[in-house]
Amino acid sequence: MAVIQKHGKNYSPDLVCHKENHASDKTGVPGCHKKWPEQNANWSRPVARVWTVVLLLGTCLLYCARVAMPICAVSMSEQFKWSKRESGMVLGSFFWGYCFTQVFGGYVSDRVGGEKVLLLSAAAWGSMTAFTPILAHFCSQPIFSMTLARFLMGLLQGVHYPSLASLCSQKVVESERGFLMSTVGSGSYLGTLLIGGAGSLMLDLYGWESVFYVSGLLSVLWAYCMWKYLLKGEGPIITLESLGSGGPQSKLTKRHWLRLFKQPAVCAVIVTHLCTASTFFTLLSWLPTFFKDIFPDAKGWVFNVIPWLVAIPSSLFSGCLSDHLISEGFDIASVRKLMQFFSMGVSSVFTLLLCGNTTFPWAVAFVSATMGLTTFSHSGVSVNVQDLAPSCAGALFGVMNTCGAFSGEFLYSQTLKTKLCDESFISSCYIFY
Repeated sequence: MAVIQKHGKNYSPDLVCHKENHASDKTGVPGCHKKWPEQNANWSRPVARVWTVVLLLGTCLLYCARVAMPICAVSMSEQFKWSKRESGMVLGSFFWGYCFTQVFGGYVSDRVGGEKVLLLSAAAWGSMTAFTPILAHFCSQPIFSMTLARFLMGLLQGVHYPSLASLCSQKVVESERGFLMSTVGSGSYLGTLLIGGAGSLMLDLYGWESVFYVSGLLSVLWAYCMWKYLLKGEGPIITLESLGSGGPQSKLTKRHWLRLFKQPAVCAVIVTHLCTASTFFTLLSWLPTFFKDIFPDAKGWVFNVIPWLVAIPSSLFSGCLSDHLISEGFDIASVRKLMQFFSMGVSSVFTLLLCGNTTFPWAVAFVSATMGLTTFSHSGVSVNVQDLAPSCAGALFGVMNTCGAFSGEFLYSQTLKTKLCDESFISSCYIFY
């Protein structure tokens, strides 16, 4: 959790440089005491609002493209004669690719700018999504082409959140980071809802191919508009020279990275993010089965839609609240801890209430409260990494997200095996304990 101390409203102490500050004349780290380049100056408030909306749409389309395959998996399985095991292999391949580019995406973003990485990756995964039906129809073995396509999608989308963290740490002041990250984070819930509704409709009317075409082309259009109107047509070219000379992180050595990971604050945010991600994946994996087992006559759209609808305003509220508290002079560390307490501590209370004897309306209410409070982490640990080490926030967030993704994938696979072997396990509600 957050353990930094406040040094003023708009100042971010960097743990990378902290150890060297006491003897900067002798052993200072090259680059740590230099000012940020002009292109890394903080956004003005109007510019920050425009970028917030654009990044919100980008995250929304990210999830539209990501969830397209799960929505179409049943129809594709029927058409290509896939077994359940083969369908699971296609869907699961995304997460393995997703784990491998987190650190790399943040590392590059810290050097050349998160906006460039976001632009290039969006153009790539948007194109991959649009070409998915073509790969499926023109390949003699669709199972292999779709598995490879999903793996590549994971690789390309894995850089998104580390790039956001890097961009936010370089361009947004501390007192406004919570709202930006919370708003952008709510795009994941919005995208899931949109593709769940509109995608299902397109699936029934025009076939599964239309879901990929629309979500992919919209993503490419978003990347083009970002390049044309926000980056003013500047070429998003990433060269080896830029990787070696960009940003204050470029001169950091292996020694400084080892020192960074020995910091209690860094270990704390990694463990906290791992726990948050594991809890989220557990809820995502088990809640539909829980409702089906405990309330077999309940309508699926109620418990599949309402919690996500609650999560969107809850995420926005957490960002507004955290930024307001910081602007009022409250300690940044205390605010980050408070947001994370709601995300992990208070939400767990409502999760435990699911294990008791409850009615369907109350169960939906408890789940909605849990999902809503979980979003407070967008203004907690997700922002805290930018406070701790703004010069390498992208790479550090990549480490956090890699740990979270691996734990979530492991937890999901293990609970899935348990479910397949013992259906009575879920009825006991032990998983929520």
